Amino acid sequence: MGFRLSKIYTRTGDKGETGLGDGRRVPKDHPRVEAIGEVDTLNSQLGLLLAGLNEQRGECPGLNDIIEVLEPCQHRLFDLGGELAMPEYQALNTHEVLRLEAAIDHWNEEVGPLENFILPGGSTLIAQAHVCRSVARSAERRCQQLNTIEPLAGVGLAYINRLSDLLFVAARLIAKRQGIAEILWQAAPKPAE
Repeated sequence: MGFRLSKIYTRTGDKGETGLGDGRRVPKDHPRVEAIGEVDTLNSQLGLLLAGLNEQRGECPGLNDIIEVLEPCQHRLFDLGGELAMPEYQALNTHEVLRLEAAIDHWNEEVGPLENFILPGGSTLIAQAHVCRSVARSAERRCQQLNTIEPLAGVGLAYINRLSDLLFVAARLIAKRQGIAEILWQAAPKPAE
């Protein structure tokens, strides 16, 4: 990559606008900037999950293959951010979506069918995987909002949709491999008559 930031602040955004990779200036609350920001938030949360997984990998070797599947996702999210910032740029491809689907199918075989609603929690890692899942859904909504006004090319929407599914299954797999029971949702008690 030829472009590197030599200065972090430019003062060009002080009046509420920001520049896109294609040279356009848009308001900082433009749907494209909202989508970029939510994808960046997801990438940051995923980084936190990966840091936690790496800290625990010595105590729980079963986390290693989860790390191997999730680590490339940070790079692909950065690619997606690039696609959002430069609409003509396409970095993601169908192979990346298929890679996530293969991992989901493989992990689902191990965790088994979902028979109850589950709640985020049980361990910090499980809860963080669910935070990532929920932020992925939020990023997907922001990208879809952008898509309705400026159609998105490529597989970015499919990728982020599949990533949220992957993170849900990852949370379940982390629980299984840590030997922690999933927290099952309990319906509110019916009022006494």
